[in-house]
Amino acid sequence: MEHVSEEKQASVCSLVAVFENSRTLGTTPGPHSLDDQSQSPEQQLPLCPGPWETPPVEEALKSEFRPVSRTYLNSLKNKLSSGAWRKSCQSEASPGPQIQEPEEKKVVRELLETEKAYVARLHLLDQVFFQELLREADRSKAFPEDVVRLIFSNISSIYCFHAQFFLPELQRRVDDWTATPRIGDVIQKLAPFLKMYSEYVKNFERAAELLATWMDKSQPFQEVVTRIQRSEASGSLTLQHHMLEPVQRIPRYELLLKEYVQKLPAQAPDHADAQRALDMIFSAAQHSNAAIAEMERLQDLWEVYQRLGLEDDIVDPSNTLLREGPVLKISFRRSDPIERYLFLFNNMLLYCVPRVLQVGAQFQVRTRIDVAGMKVRELTDAEFPHSFLVSGKQRTLELQARSREEMISWMQACQAAIDQVEKRSETFKAAVQGPHGDTQEPKPQAEELGLRAPQWVRDKMVTMCMRCQEPFNALTRRRHHCRACGYVVCAKCSDYRAELKYDSNRPNRVCLACYTFLTGNVLPVSKEDKKRGILEKESSAGPDQSLLCSFLQLMGDKWGRSGPRGWCVIPRDDPLVLYVYAAPQDMKAHTSIPLLGYQVTAGPQGDPRVFQLQQSGQLYTFKAESEELQGRWVRAIKRAASGWTPEGPDEEDLSD
Repeated sequence: MEHVSEEKQASVCSLVAVFENSRTLGTTPGPHSLDDQSQSPEQQLPLCPGPWETPPVEEALKSEFRPVSRTYLNSLKNKLSSGAWRKSCQSEASPGPQIQEPEEKKVVRELLETEKAYVARLHLLDQVFFQELLREADRSKAFPEDVVRLIFSNISSIYCFHAQFFLPELQRRVDDWTATPRIGDVIQKLAPFLKMYSEYVKNFERAAELLATWMDKSQPFQEVVTRIQRSEASGSLTLQHHMLEPVQRIPRYELLLKEYVQKLPAQAPDHADAQRALDMIFSAAQHSNAAIAEMERLQDLWEVYQRLGLEDDIVDPSNTLLREGPVLKISFRRSDPIERYLFLFNNMLLYCVPRVLQVGAQFQVRTRIDVAGMKVRELTDAEFPHSFLVSGKQRTLELQARSREEMISWMQACQAAIDQVEKRSETFKAAVQGPHGDTQEPKPQAEELGLRAPQWVRDKMVTMCMRCQEPFNALTRRRHHCRACGYVVCAKCSDYRAELKYDSNRPNRVCLACYTFLTGNVLPVSKEDKKRGILEKESSAGPDQSLLCSFLQLMGDKWGRSGPRGWCVIPRDDPLVLYVYAAPQDMKAHTSIPLLGYQVTAGPQGDPRVFQLQQSGQLYTFKAESEELQGRWVRAIKRAASGWTPEGPDEEDLSD
């Protein structure tokens, strides 16, 4: 093992020696600074005798290409917290007595030694791999030169910077350490140039993909890379492992400089300069980490766009994916929720359907809702727990999460996106209006009818048209939805079309009331609403509009064909009457019971949830969903039967 290590060290030192000799002669470090350009590759590269001998083609093809995973690249942001990498860069101690050096000088010497090894690695990348591939591309035309330049990015600039400026300055300072024991001022001058690494880091993953592609695609490309990889100077490492060195270098600078500052005595003259240099190196590392983060964001975004089918109106590199995941869509027609998938970006919410045949795109975008103007709120629906409403200009969705925590997480993510858009909008308005603001008063917007998609009333919530109060049936009076207000109406009441702004001013089916409001057209008297009957009172489903409301089971033959249960309401504006509806959103009750003088008794079945209303031969039997709800109904009806009415809107109610 020691013999192999010595050979590798000698190989690296020979690379450095070649570079230093070329610099001493005043030549630009290039792949071939010799006058004779007609020499063979073995003669042109004086790195080590015989490292470039071409192996047999069979052996070259057996060399397995090992790609560097993206997970490995992501781990570089941890800035190499382990110090194990330094062991391979330290030269072996020579035998014999040594003078004890100050701790800070040991760190500086370690920085110099690792810099020499790093420059040798850069020389291998730029002057060997890069130049050999360029010559092969020019000679054989088997692969384009642009591909080679994309793979190596700005490695030539990085190599020249370290070889011609940083390493010589560092070497001179170490040689004159007795007279000038400081390096902080040198690093301060050179640190700003380290930001050139951002371009290399951004391009790294793309370079790795191109390298893998052309290793499989082009035989001459593979032969050149394999030949150099098998050489002694390459140290039996692949090209991708060498390409990782610049990505790792700046975090290593920061670790060494941080240790140098810690080892410096408190009164050392280099303490202030070294601390400032450390801050500048940290800034360069942040710049590099930001480049990695931006590269990851774009990669994640591209993967999402591929899953969505790369639609033109969706693909935008400036977008940021905030959240994605499955949800259940509460249907206004079906009783069971439907499986759907959401993608929340900083500027839009995509409502998607999973494709049955996931060849290419995995999802089909059904609706795009702009975050600007979007609203989100929780729904209180006993039938669908953990449900929430997303209302946008293009569409309104009733969605159900798998748990309350997931619902809260979705609502918070949506609200954060909405707040960010509103904040940018306010900043823009403030910049346009100037410091004194807009002199014109904003126009009040009392109605949003037609400006944004409404929340549709579910079919099962009504049994009759919400405009004409005629009952629905499957043949002659079917259910339709008004696209402006979301009401469930019959065909006769929705036989109108009006342009809606949220749907790009396209004509849509609307009810009579919305048609009149949106167009301003007054219809003939024959088409207007008929006079309301005594039962045509809108269901007061909310606690702010009723004293008590809930579903009750209707028992006995008294109810006829009205159904097994009804939506029962005691309205605030009519507190002495009990209205029974077939569904919560019905505009017309099928039964009304004046409660004055009625007696409330327990049911004969012995069930504590059953109660009866009795007066002058009239008998109504109800069954509540719980004993507690039955008690509330008994108290409310007894108060109404005695003639009690609430004195104000803040009077205590018993609503469910």
